[in-house]
Amino acid sequence: MPPVIKRLLAGLFVGTALSAFALPASAAVDNNLPVRWNTGGAVWSTNRDAFNTFLKSGEVTDRGLETGLNRSGWTAAEVREGMNKTYNVDFVGVSRFLYSDAGVKFLKNQTTSDSPHWSMNTFAVQALRSAIVADARDGQISSAGIINALPTDMPLADFCNTYTGAQKVCAEGRCQGGTQCTSLLSWYVFLPACIQANQMAIPGL
Repeated sequence: MPPVIKRLLAGLFVGTALSAFALPASAAVDNNLPVRWNTGGAVWSTNRDAFNTFLKSGEVTDRGLETGLNRSGWTAAEVREGMNKTYNVDFVGVSRFLYSDAGVKFLKNQTTSDSPHWSMNTFAVQALRSAIVADARDGQISSAGIINALPTDMPLADFCNTYTGAQKVCAEGRCQGGTQCTSLLSWYVFLPACIQANQMAIPGL
């Protein structure tokens, strides 16, 4: 694809992403708490600094994150390596997929229990799509980048017999055992690879 056309299309998709994604004032926040771990009556919030400290140095300074790592099905080192891994993507291809019918279905499936705190599943698709699109603008995505681009806090919910706390890890056959295939951190590890695999090229360009 000629660079000029790619830049033009990228600009159009950025505009679409920004105009299509709008959370209500109660849900759109200055997001320093990308993850809330809800289990029954217990709620633990992990702030962005704690996540980034872990991703940069491996040090765990947050109780919720420590519990999440212990329940991830992987070692902390494996989670850290997976979340820091970058994947080359085409911004336009990623955007086309995420706004397609198949992409919306994928996003709905991937936000079964992880969704914006104030609106639950109402804005889950928009919130996750916004983060992925924002991270993909430089032609690369990673779990770390997606977390840092989340526009609102996203709780992993396990309560009310409605939200089970189990994520649907998108890489079937790559995870083993219950927690590797359902934990939030395992889900984050595999998410960028699934986006890379599903990005849609523009025919003829």
